[in-house]
Amino acid sequence: MENDKLNPEQTYKTMMILWFAILMSQIMFVFIIFVVKSELFRFDFSGPLLGSNPPVVIIAAGISIITLIASFVLKKKFLAQAVAEQKVALVQTATIVGCAFAEVSSLLGLMLAFAFDFKLFFVFSAFGIIGTLLHFPKRDDAHAASYKGGL
Repeated sequence: MENDKLNPEQTYKTMMILWFAILMSQIMFVFIIFVVKSELFRFDFSGPLLGSNPPVVIIAAGISIITLIASFVLKKKFLAQAVAEQKVALVQTATIVGCAFAEVSSLLGLMLAFAFDFKLFFVFSAFGIIGTLLHFPKRDDAHAASYKGGL
């Protein structure tokens, strides 16, 4: 019943819009940091690599790596479930969950920039943006999960 309401093409278009919005939000994070904390863009790396609060940076890096890996694992799990159960809605869920978990890295970079004046925040932002780019929606996923697309 649920798939009767969801057209794979409409689902794909919705996923593209959501993916693009999440990607642009991460780019806006970097722009906001540039506007508010422009001194972080003076690339003077004479200080310590991990900044003034190394434990926080190390924990944030660990969380970033774990959530980036989890984004791909969860997306794969949801896509497999979508095809197995022939539910197009799960394809959309897979894209949203994957992008949201990839975005955690950018959010941590934003937090490190504002709370700790960490000059290498852009590394976290880059990981988040690259992770989101790798979660680009595929039309084939939506069609594979529809009754008409088949297995």
